[in-house]
Parts: sequence; C-alpha cells; structure tokens
Amino acid sequence: MASLRDLGLSEYESQAYRTLLNHGSTTAKELSSTSGVPMGRIYDVLNGLESGGLVRSQAASRPKKYVAVEPEAALDRLVDARKRELDQQAERYEAVAADLVGDLDAANTVNEQFWTAAVGPEETVDLLLERLSAADDRIRHVAGLPSEQVDLGVVGERALDAFEAALDRGVSVSVLIDPALPDTVSDDLNKAYEDRLSDRPGYEARVSTAIDGTFTLVDDVEVCIEVPNPLDPGETFAMIDFKDAAFADDARDVFDKQWTNSTPLDHHTDA
Repeated sequence: MASLRDLGLSEYESQAYRTLLNHGSTTAKELSSTSGVPMGRIYDVLNGLESGGLVRSQAASRPKKYVAVEPEAALDRLVDARKRELDQQAERYEAVAADLVGDLDAANTVNEQFWTAAVGPEETVDLLLERLSAADDRIRHVAGLPSEQVDLGVVGERALDAFEAALDRGVSVSVLIDPALPDTVSDDLNKAYEDRLSDRPGYEARVSTAIDGTFTLVDDVEVCIEVPNPLDPGETFAMIDFKDAAFADDARDVFDKQWTNSTPLDHHTDA
C-alpha cells in the first residue's frame, strides 16, 4: 500500500501531516500528543513540513498554530520535489560518468580476436546499438530488409538516435540500404532520418540491389553480423559480434565494392 513515505516524508512527518488533516489547526504541543511524535522532535518535523509546503502556520497566534495544506496540493508539491531530486541525481551521475570516461578507457586490443553473440530479436538490436555507441571513428552499416519480428518504428528510431549521437562524437556514418527498405517504414520515420541526418557532415546514405543481409563495420576492426533463423530465414536468430582485424578487412572490402556500385539515396528513385 502506498504511503507518504514513498514520496519522501519521514515516519514522524507522515504521522504529523495525517493528524493535522484529521484534527484541523492545532498547536505543536497538541499535535505531539495526538500524533505520537515526541515533543522533542515536533518542531523539527513541523518546520520540515512547512518548508516543503505541506503545512501552514499562524504565527500571530500564541501559542503558534499549524494547519495542513489540502492533500492534492501537498501531493503535487511532494512529487515536484522528488522530480527535482531525481533530476539533480541524474546530473550528478552524468558528471561522474564524464569524469570517469578518461579513467576507464579500454585498452587498445585491435590485434586481439574476440567474438560474442546475442540471441533473439530484442537482444540483437541491443547488441548492435551498444556497438554503435562504442564507435570512435567510422561506422559502415548495411541494412537489408528487416525481420518480421522487428518493430521497425521503435528500432528505426533507436538506430536514428545512435547514428545521430555518433555524428555528434565526430564519427562518420555510411549507410547502405536495400532500395525497398524505405517503403517498409512510416513516412514520419523516413522524414526524421532525412531531417536529422541527411545534411550532417560525415553522413551519407546509398541504396544497392546487391544487399543480402545486414552487417555493421565499426572502426574497421569490429563486425556485427545479423544471423537469420535457419528454419525460417524471415526471422532474426542472432547477432554475432567479431573483433578480428583480418575479418574486418574482408567486410570492408565487401562494403566498399557495394558502395562503389550503389546509388545515392536521394536519387535512387530516378535511376
């Protein structure tokens, strides 16, 4: 069951506020007696409630009297206070993360071989977006027609955010797509890609009829390959992430050949 403590009040503050709601205006001594809040704590509790906008006081009266603010207004103020705290905490986390970036730079392991895999449509998307966020220099992305399991609206928006963030970091992004792909997504998503990416320095998109499958080359050393389900090629089975310089060279050669024979996205319908 929800309680005022869930919104940041202490047990004593919760008891005092609820008692004020039930009994109306009262003095600190009376409130201590009826609420169970010790007399030695009652003024601190009331001051906290008043500073939070949950209690009003009548300073002119002797002894001073207090009254609870209406629940709707009080709850709105508690929620607003928690939101401000969360925003401040998020800013502190971001500042700490920014300070740690330099300390946690990964060792240069370009010559080492490593591979990992993610199984399932959601897991493959998460792995791809993770590797896009790790790019430092260049992304080459080949996008074939998507699996029926993939929510193109959600995945397309997340990929757009990842490409935009990469460009903001100074990473160049080259995207090679199946010419039928734009017709499989909404007009709004196509327009979002055009508005947010097409004029960005370092971004270029082309179409190619030679595309068969989806893969991504990150910084010329890492390759993410989407693996279709062998029992149903229309479904995504997994994504394999290879970190191997020789394999990455082969992937780059394949990409460059397709890129040379491709058509700029803006003009492919006229070809």
